Amino acid sequence: MNQHLQAVELSKAYRLLNHGPTVLVSTQYEHEQNVMAAAWACALELVPAKVSVVLDKSTKTRLLIEKSGYFILQVPTLKQLKLVQQLGSISQFNDPEKLSHCETPLFKFEGFDLPAVEGCAAWLICELIPEPHYQQEHDLFIGKVIAAYADDRVFRNGHWYYHEVDAEWKSLHHVAGGHYYTIGDPVDANLIQP
Repeated sequence: MNQHLQAVELSKAYRLLNHGPTVLVSTQYEHEQNVMAAAWACALELVPAKVSVVLDKSTKTRLLIEKSGYFILQVPTLKQLKLVQQLGSISQFNDPEKLSHCETPLFKFEGFDLPAVEGCAAWLICELIPEPHYQQEHDLFIGKVIAAYADDRVFRNGHWYYHEVDAEWKSLHHVAGGHYYTIGDPVDANLIQP
């Protein structure tokens, strides 16, 4: 287990997504599990902490979330670029062995029977808030964050520390067609003189 893994208080969980990263979405229903990449995820509410993510009807992950009612949003890093691209490009409907073919390193948080991807910077464990209209009409899924964790090398005391880590720890931001950016340099508006 990652010795740098720390719990994040739920009142600060929104900060794990506030910078707009591409996420990995994982879930499990009975013995089936899957992970996919998603670019459209965001914080939705502070208390209770809620998130949203868009999941196309063609994805196996969506089907498993609808059945299980639980999922994890994870913030992958530059060192996981190849894995993120593979998980976002291969459908488990077409390749039932997708996770093993992508060599997806999984673990489980104590008390949760959900697959989590090793090596990410943050994890938000969510319980689905069923909203059939939004799910069917807009592919929008809403989750109540029931637990949150981060790697303290890059997130601690409720704040990101990307400026203190090597580039491999920076979050990914998908643009289109396999093209990504990583998070940039910090700037502080409080230091600007009027």
